[in-house]
This record gives sequence, structure tokens and C-alpha cells, in this order.
Amino acid sequence: MFGGGGGMVGPPIGGGGPPGSQQAGLPFGGIPYELQAGVDLLLAEEPERSDSDAVFTQLPTANEKKRLSLTSLLMEYPGMLALTTFLVATIAVATQVGPSLVSYAINHGLTPPHYDYAVVVACAALYFVSVAVSAGAQWGQARVTGRLASWVMNDLRIKVFRHLQRLSLDFFTEEKAGVLMSRMTSDIENLQQLLQDGLAQFAVQGLTMVVITAFLFATNVELAAITVFGVLPPLVAMSIWFRRASERGYDRVRDGIALVLADLSESLQGVRIVTAHNRQRYNIETHRDVVGDYRDANNYTGRIASIYGPASQMLSVFGQVLILGIGGLMFLHNPQEINLGQLTAFFLYVNRFFAPIQLLTQQYNTFQQGRASVLKLRSLLETEPSVREAADAVELPEIHGEIRFDHVSFGYDATVPVLHDVDLTISPGETVAFVGATGAGKSTMAKLVTRFYDPTAGRVLIDGYDLRTVTLGSLRSQLGVVPQEPFLFAGTIRDNISFARPGAPDDEVWNAVHQVGLEELVHRLPYGLDTPVHERGQSLSSGERQLIALGRAFMAEPRVLVLDEATSNLDLKSETLVEGALDRLLEGRTAVLIAHRLSTAMRADRIVVVGDGRLLEVGSHDELVALGGHYAEMFQTWMTQSHA
Repeated sequence: MFGGGGGMVGPPIGGGGPPGSQQAGLPFGGIPYELQAGVDLLLAEEPERSDSDAVFTQLPTANEKKRLSLTSLLMEYPGMLALTTFLVATIAVATQVGPSLVSYAINHGLTPPHYDYAVVVACAALYFVSVAVSAGAQWGQARVTGRLASWVMNDLRIKVFRHLQRLSLDFFTEEKAGVLMSRMTSDIENLQQLLQDGLAQFAVQGLTMVVITAFLFATNVELAAITVFGVLPPLVAMSIWFRRASERGYDRVRDGIALVLADLSESLQGVRIVTAHNRQRYNIETHRDVVGDYRDANNYTGRIASIYGPASQMLSVFGQVLILGIGGLMFLHNPQEINLGQLTAFFLYVNRFFAPIQLLTQQYNTFQQGRASVLKLRSLLETEPSVREAADAVELPEIHGEIRFDHVSFGYDATVPVLHDVDLTISPGETVAFVGATGAGKSTMAKLVTRFYDPTAGRVLIDGYDLRTVTLGSLRSQLGVVPQEPFLFAGTIRDNISFARPGAPDDEVWNAVHQVGLEELVHRLPYGLDTPVHERGQSLSSGERQLIALGRAFMAEPRVLVLDEATSNLDLKSETLVEGALDRLLEGRTAVLIAHRLSTAMRADRIVVVGDGRLLEVGSHDELVALGGHYAEMFQTWMTQSHA
């Protein structure tokens, strides 16, 4: 029955099924004895799980309001940051001791009249110690920055996800899902790479340049001045050009990957429609264009890097040749000004002086990607919800269910109103159906009741409370919403029914199953309530998904129920079952029905005809038919089609 969709639901992985599924299918047979030892081992290694300390508030905390930056992320862990700084300084100093030791060994152990092999051995030993210290510091730095990056990214992911929970429906209507996914995946991964390795390398190479510059001036001021003021400026100029060009490139790359993911997500979600309308070729062309733009952005950054890399390498070699020539002449004509050991050390330092600049340039790509990701995430986190909870909002007490539209006007675009001066009162326990043409404003009124949007003029009140003056949590905990296309989450049938009340006892879940008429489906499934639901419940029929959504609404125990065309997409048999469940669900509750089918509207206490954003007619079915207006015309058309 129900279209036969239920038989497609597969059992959970693992064989016998969960212990709680004795109501349907075979009972749990226990763990085979040959597997028991492995299970015991896994249980012994399983860490203790404390109660969740997750907290959600509609208003962000002072810490969450801080402007997102690399500094603010790192300052959350000052101890780890201080340890990283110490290790970076140790690496920068320890790696540059070698040339000075070579210089000392040459001058005091290898040139006349100082031939002393012990000096050479001692310098070699100290050189080895400096390398060992540097290696140990690099090992520690890698571990510390890796852990720091993991903690920071964990906090950032939770912060972004929590912010997404606060945003209003209009944001998700306007923003592509793929773009949001790219913020949570590629952008955060770029930041993790930057924090784990990029920033530390930036610091190491930058400090290395400072240390080498100090050694150069300590060795020979004249040669150091030639190096710093003669060879360095062209390299700095090229680096500035590269920085600006790569900034533009990586902004294009970030936008490009977001569009690629958005197009891919949309194509996958709509794969059934694509297949039904034979749109594969067109989708491939569209995706090829999007991917082509992303490819062009990557090619641009590659061209920039291909120009800067060889050019900086050429300048580096030119600088070394220049220093070797000038330094060699100074040594030959005036050995007192610079000796062989100093010249050797200076040349080694010059060779190392340009390497950090080139490494900084290579790391700058990582830095630019991370910086672009920070800007994108900052923009997301600074997006304010259009429906905000007031700072002085009060808790809405238990309601009776009176709903009042007090001269309400509204438009998704402020310049294009959808509702015009709507004035209507719905009594507690009353069922009111809104009917009208597509786009008349029926669903908009339902969204205002649940405060998915705020009116641009007038007020929406429940039991006399303006919805803008109460907390969103206390309001929505007393409302139940059943959309036209019910959304089922990954998990089991039980998880979806008890979605509003996780951990609800079995007797209450089974009561909801009974009330909405789900017993036959649950008993027919191989694992009953513990049968897993495939993605969005695609393995269930429309009627079965709608019944589960009604069960979810029943479990929420709402005082006000909003149903948005809940039966419009069902076949006749499924519609009959769902309408029976609706009768039980609506008993004693205030209900707002967005009715596509007049058979649903006729069950309401009152019917409101909506047209062009205005209330055209209000009354019972019999009253409106007798009135001979818009509803009577709709009813006559429906009757004619029903008997055709």
C-alpha cells in the first residue's frame, strides 16, 4: 500500500538488527560467540561520554560577536601560541649558527698560523648540536601547530554551524547550498593548512631573514649594505607585485570553487528531474562552463607564480655572484678588511638570505588562500538574521491558540508587497483554511505565524503577545509545522518521529504512531521503528513520508499547528489516510491549513479566500457557497472536474 515505497527501506548494517526492534521482524539473536571477544575489546577501549555541554541561544555571545581574524582565532589558545613562538625562534636561530661556526673553524683551525684540528672538531660538534636542536624544535613545532590548528578549526566549524542555525529563512532562500558547503569545507580546510604549516613557516622564514641580516652586518658592514640595499629592493618590488596579483587570483579561485560546488549540489539534488527531462547534455555544458571559469582562475595564479619564481631565483643567483666578486676583490686587495673565514661565512649567509624570500613567496600562496577564506567566513559570520530575537524578549507562556493578524502587510522585497493590510482573528481551537490561486499569499501568512518572517507593517499576535516581543524558542516550541514536502533526516523512523523531543519514551512514540495511523508501515518494515531512513526518505512513498511528518508534529505536542498544503501531492488512497491522521492531530488545537484541495478546506471551521495579498472572503463552506463569490466559483469548478 502507499505506493509500495516502504519495501525499499534497507536494514541497518550489522546483521541481527537492534534489540529494540522485537515489535517487527526477527528478534535480536545476540552476538556470535566467536565475535564476542572483539566486541568486549572495543567496549573496553570506548571512552566515557559525558553529558553534552552544547548550548544554543538566538542571541550571540560577546565572544561570538568578535570580528573573525587569524589573530582572534589564535588568541583563544595563548599557551599554545607562546610555545609555538618559542619553537619558531629556536628554529630560526639554531639553523643559522652553522656559517659562523664554519668561519671560526677556518680562521682558527685551518689557516696559518692557526692550524688546530681540535678547533675544527669542536666546531663540527657544535654544528651537529645546532642541527639536532633545530630538528627537535621543528618536530615540536609541527606537533604543536598541528594540534593548535585542529582545535582552532574545531571551534571555527562549530561557530559557523551555530551561526547558520540563527540565520533566517530568507538567507537560505537567496544563498546557494553549494556555496555554504564550500565555506564549511574548502574554506576551513584552507585555514587549517595555513594554521598548521603556513603561519609557522612564515614566522620561521621571516625571523630567519632578521637573524641572517644581523649576522651579515656583524660579519662585514660594507658587503651587508650592498646585499640589503642593492640586491634586495628589486626582489621586494617583485614580491609586492606578486602579492597584489595573487590576491586577485585567489579571490577568483575561492569564488570559482564555491560556484562549482553549488552547481554540483544542485545537479545531484535534482538528478531525478534532470533524468526525467533528458537534461544531461545541457547540465554537462553548464558545469563545463563553471569548471572552466575555475580552471581559468587557477591558470591565472599559476602564470603569476611561474613569472615570480624563476625571476626571484635569477635575482638570487645574481646577488650571490655579485657578493662573491666584490668580496673576493676585497679579500685579495685588503685581507685585513675581510678574511677567508668571514668571506666564506658571508657567502653562505647570502645563499641562505634569498632562500627565505623564495620560501615566503611559495608560502604566500597558502597565506592568500587562507586570507581569502577568512574574508569569506567573516562575511558569513557578519550576516545578521532578518528575524531577530529582541534583547528584552520574554518567554511566551503556555498558549491557548488565539492568532491575530493586526493590519499586517508584508513583502519579501520591500518594494513589492505580497500582503496588504490583512486583518483577521483565529479563535483558540479553531481550524482555518486559506485557499486561493498560486502566489496569492496563503503560504506567506503561514510563515508569518511561525515567525519565519516579520511583517513590514502591522503585528502578528498569539494570545495577545506580539511575536516580536517573545523568545523564538518559547514560540516555536508551541507550534507544529507540516510542510508540503516533508523533510526526513538521516537516522531511523524513531529518530524522525521524535525529532522535536529526542529521547522520548517508547510509549509516547508508539502513541504518535497510533494516532497518525503508522502502525501498518512500522510493523511491515524489517526493523520497525529502528529501520533506517535513506537520504531525505527517498525510499518511502509520499504518503508514508507525510504520515511520519504528521507523527513528528504530534510528538511536538503543539498548541498551534500549521500545515502547508500537506495533502496536495498525494494519491487518493494516501490522501484518505493522511486526512484521517489530520482529524486526530487537529483535535483541540488551533490550526492554519494552506489548502490546495478543496476537500481539505471543507473540513475547516472557517475558510479564508486570499487573492492578490488581500482577504476576499471569510466564512464556513456553506456560507461561502451561498455567497456566490470567489469560493463558490472555485467549488463549482472543483465539483465539475470531480464528476468529469
